[in-house]
Parts: sequence; structure tokens; C-alpha cells
Amino acid sequence: MRSVNGPTARLVPRHPRSAEGQVQAGSVTRDVTFVDDALNDDVDTAYRTKYRRHAENTLNRVTRPQARAITMN
Repeated sequence: MRSVNGPTARLVPRHPRSAEGQVQAGSVTRDVTFVDDALNDDVDTAYRTKYRRHAENTLNRVTRPQARAITMN
């Protein structure tokens, strides 16, 4: 999972040095682990494969550096 708005998004508050955090949506809270940068290329490929029918600018938003910085597992 990624936040399209990057690390400043309200979705993912975390300590900048932590590899762990929480995501909250409504009444549901989940612990998450932020992935190592080495996995980002694989995540980009998965997004491009899954959403290949969407406009390129939509895919570019989720694969840009700001979004890659906040990839969660």
C-alpha cells in the first residue's frame, strides 16, 4: 500500500526514523511495516500491471518518488 501524497499525508503519521507505524481508516487501525527501498521497483511493477488500464498520469502519481517513500507492507 502507498500514500499517493507521500510521507506528509495525513494517512500515515509516523516517526521519521521508524520502520513501523499505523494506518487508521474510520474505526479500523492496522500496524504496518514500511518496506525497504529495494522493494519499490517490484511494487511499481505490480501497480503498473494491476492498473494498466488506467491513465498513465494516474499510475505516475502512485509510482512517483513521494509515493515510493511511504510504501507499506
